[in-house]
This record gives sequence, C-alpha cells and structure tokens, in this order.
Amino acid sequence: MKKPLAIVTLSVMLSACASLRQPSETDATTAAAATSKKQTLVKATPARKGQAKAKAQPEDPLPTPELSDEVLFRIMSSEIAFQRGQWQAAYVTLLGAAQQTRDPRLAKRAAEMALAARHPNEALAAVRLWTELAPHSDEALQNYLGLIMLGDNISEIQPLMAQRLAEADPQARGPMILQIQRLLMRAKDKAGAYTILQDIVAPYPTLLETHVALAQGAFSNRDGERARDEAKQALKIKPDSELAILTLAQVTPDGNEAMKLVSDFLKKYPDSREVRVAYARGLVEQKQFEQARSQFQTLLKDDKDDLTTLYALGILNVQTNHLTEGETYLKRYLEVLAAQPEDERDPTQALLLLSQIAEERNDIPTALKYLEQVEPGESYNAVQIRRAQLMTKSGDIDGARKVLQQAQSDAGNDRELLQLIQGEAQILRDSERYQDAADVLSAGLKRFPDSTDLLYDYAMVTDKTGNYKDMETSLRKIIELAPNNQHAYNALGYSLADRNIRLPEAVSLIKKAVELAPEDPFIADSLGWAEFRMGNMDEAEKELRRAYGLRPDPEIGIHLGEILWTRGKQDEAKKLWREAQSKDPKNDVLKSTLERLKVQL
Repeated sequence: MKKPLAIVTLSVMLSACASLRQPSETDATTAAAATSKKQTLVKATPARKGQAKAKAQPEDPLPTPELSDEVLFRIMSSEIAFQRGQWQAAYVTLLGAAQQTRDPRLAKRAAEMALAARHPNEALAAVRLWTELAPHSDEALQNYLGLIMLGDNISEIQPLMAQRLAEADPQARGPMILQIQRLLMRAKDKAGAYTILQDIVAPYPTLLETHVALAQGAFSNRDGERARDEAKQALKIKPDSELAILTLAQVTPDGNEAMKLVSDFLKKYPDSREVRVAYARGLVEQKQFEQARSQFQTLLKDDKDDLTTLYALGILNVQTNHLTEGETYLKRYLEVLAAQPEDERDPTQALLLLSQIAEERNDIPTALKYLEQVEPGESYNAVQIRRAQLMTKSGDIDGARKVLQQAQSDAGNDRELLQLIQGEAQILRDSERYQDAADVLSAGLKRFPDSTDLLYDYAMVTDKTGNYKDMETSLRKIIELAPNNQHAYNALGYSLADRNIRLPEAVSLIKKAVELAPEDPFIADSLGWAEFRMGNMDEAEKELRRAYGLRPDPEIGIHLGEILWTRGKQDEAKKLWREAQSKDPKNDVLKSTLERLKVQL
C-alpha cells in the first residue's frame, strides 16, 4: 500500500473513532439504551409495553380575558420599537404587559428581544417571569437553566431541580440526574456546581445514575480519586451496567488500565454492545488496528447493516492493507446509507477511499466513477482537482481542464477559485504544457494580481518556458508583498545560480532565505549549489552534505554528487547518483548531469 493512502485513512479513522477515555456523551447514550429513547428534565418518555404509564404532562393555562385595546396597542408599539432598534423600550413595554396580563407568551417575546440585543441579564428576568407563568413549560425551563449557567449565581436553580426530581416518576429519575449533571458542567463555578449536584442527588443514594453523575462531576472538577470511587459504587449497584463500566474507564487515568477494565468486562458480559464499541475505539487510538478490526467484526454480527460499524471496518481494512475487504465494507456502507435518506452522514470520505483503492489497482475509470458521486461541500474543490489529475493520468487532459473550468465557474468564493486555477495550471505543468500553464496563471493574475501563490506558480512555470524576465518580476513582487517569504528569495537565488549569472546576488538572496528558514533542506541545497558556482568548493560540499542529511532527496543527491565528482570523489558521487536513480528513474536533472559529465553508472 502506498504511503499517501495510509496517511489519509489513518487521519479519517482517528477522527471517526474517538478515544475511550475522552469525555463524551457515553453516559447519555447508554442511559438512553437502558431506559428510553429520549428524556428531559421535566418530561418522561411514554411508557413501553409492560412498564407503568407515566403521568400526563399538565398544560399551563393561558389567561382567559381577551386582549384590551390598550394591551394590544402596547404589544404593537413594542414590536415597532424593536424593529427600529429601540430594544430596551420594546422590552420594558412587553415585560410590563406580560406582568399585567399574566400571559407567558408576552414574557417569552420579551426574553427573545433581550437575547437578540445580547443582554442576558434582562433576558433572564423575562425568562423568570415566563417560568412563573408557565411552570410546566419545557422551553421556558430550558431557557431559564441555560441563562442561569451563564451567570455567577447558579444556586437559585437548586430548589427547582430538587423539586422536579422529587416529583418525577421513579423510572425517569436516573436519566434526569444525568441531565442535571451535564447541565451543571457548563457552569463557570465548577466547585459550586459540584456542591449543588451532591445536594440534589443526596436523597437517591441507591440509584446507579446518582454515582455515575457524581463520578462525572468529580472528573470534570479534577477530583480523580472521588470520580473513581463513585464509578465503582455505581458498578457495585449493577455489576453488568455498561454505563458504570464506561464511566469507570473514562475516569481511570492510565489508558492501559482503562482498556483492561473494559476488556475484562466484555469477557463477563460479551453482549455489551456499547462497551465493545468503546473498546474497539480505544484499540484504534492505540493503533492496534488488527485487534480493533476483530472487535468491529464481532459488532457487525449483531447488526450487519450498522453504518458506524461498516464504516469503521472499511477504514480499518484499508489501514491494515486488506483492500478487498475494505472495499466490500465501504460499498455496503454506501448501499445502506443510500437506503436511509434521513441519515445525514456525509459519504464523501467513503467515496474518496474507494477511489483510492481503485487507483491502487490502476482502475482509473472506477476511481473516477466514485469521485463523480461526491456532492458539493467542504471537500468538493479538492475532489474536482483529483478528478482532473486522474483524467490527465489517463491522457484526457482537455477533459480534465473542462472539469476544473466548470468548477471555477461554480466556485463560491475567491479562495476556492484560486485553488482551482492552481489545480488547472498544475495538471498542465505535469503534462509539460508549460506555456498553457503560464497562460492559465497569467489570466488568474489579472483577477488576483497580489496573490503570492499565483505569482510563485507563475514564476516557476515561466522559468520552464525560459521567460526569465517575467519569472524574476513575479518573485520580486512576492518579496515586496511578503518580505518574509523564504521561497521567493530561494527560487530567485537558485535560478540565478543555476544559470551561472549574478552569482554574488544569488548567494545573498539564498542566505536571506536561510535566515528565514535555517533548517530547510532545499534552501541549504540552493546555497550549496550557489557556492559551487562561485568556486567555494569546501563551503559548497559542507552545505550540500547538510542538506542531504536533512533530507536525502534525489535532486539534492545529484547536486552533491556533482560537487564530489568535481573534487575527485568519484566513487561516492556514483553511489549518490545510483541512489537518486533508484528513487526517481526518470529524473531529468540526473540525466542531464550524467550526459554533461559523460558518466555511465
């Protein structure tokens, strides 16, 4: 497998599979699996078959009197004032009307006005009235709690939360405790929030969720010992709890110990799906890809169409060089995803990997077929450039240009357009159509005259066409626009040295580049080459040996070889040239050097 593909798949894998111990929503996921699909602080999920039916959620009555002309006028005048930018007058008028009429809708609108004007304190005052007038409103409560978390006095929510927990059905209390804990984590005063949490959950010491919430709270409050103790208490209450073991693993500081906890749990309870998912993800983080692949294969036996498992197996098989298996899983992933239009997952990464697999076996038409399915989005322009590169590889340069030109006409901003212009020029350079590439870049510079990227590319391609005047003009403009651009100094200095003209100026330019990037091997190569042209053989050899030590690039080796050849070290020179030839058999610089020096390897 080629290295670029491995790099891409590893990046995708690590972004797709989070750490076992990274703070996450694992508690919510597992709680949902164990209790209900959705819970809120104030509303229980409808009971499943065989469960006790939850209490009906009472509705808050609206005021019965009709709106008077006076109140209606106040409402209308406040809206007009708000539209004119007079938020404070509108807010005060509407809040007064809400207090007079006892209508929660007016309090809600006053809160919206204050929030739109970015005045959270005034918004909180209106939301307090809203919750008073509509004590059973989920929306009012959520806004109230959210605004309280932004302030410094979070203690006022304690009685309300304690009351809601006391009034809740027993089956709903556990999930509600976990939600309270996650809400309190958002508070600025972490220690104060944890104290409130302890007080709220104190009446429920036998609930597993009580200890999980305390463990999570202690963990976020950097009390690792308390976090582990509470997680162990949760596990004692219910030894087969996925929620408890995942919490204990999360708060365990040693990653290997955390993985062992999860592994041992799976030996006792092999059907624990959430734990197995977490274990597989932990193996990915530890780069144990073969073991992770085995875990995901076990997961797939329980649900052969699970999208997350199919995607993970596709990536892991590619990462471990099982390309045929990876292709099979990724194809199935796309089939299942297409059959679930409500799922919002982006298939782009799967399509890119399938395209790379096809390219690996030199099946360019299939590689292109996958890229053509990528829809507009974050990676769209990069995909169009890749399409063009593959079309160029198969000889369809004109078709490749059409793809990029169409993408340019659809570009949403200047950055995208610049990227596509550079992409078109690059495929022309790779095809040695240097003048065409220069024409594309020249047209781009008419629209973006100060783009240092376009100027640099234009300089490089005009160097190939022999238009040294335009090359030098472009590089000097880059230096003017970006005085710390080491590449411009280096390119101009190297061009002068390579043509064996204005050598003192060449050395001066390259030394400036060295000051800006002293460890850049290609700049060191340029300096060595310029010193060689000046006849400073000791300095030239020193710099080029340093450059080759930093990066054994074929072209650096070719330059070093020529200096050594000139100094009579012909065996060492031939060795370097053979190394360059093995790395890049078609290197034009090597061919011209050997021809000029009349050397046979």
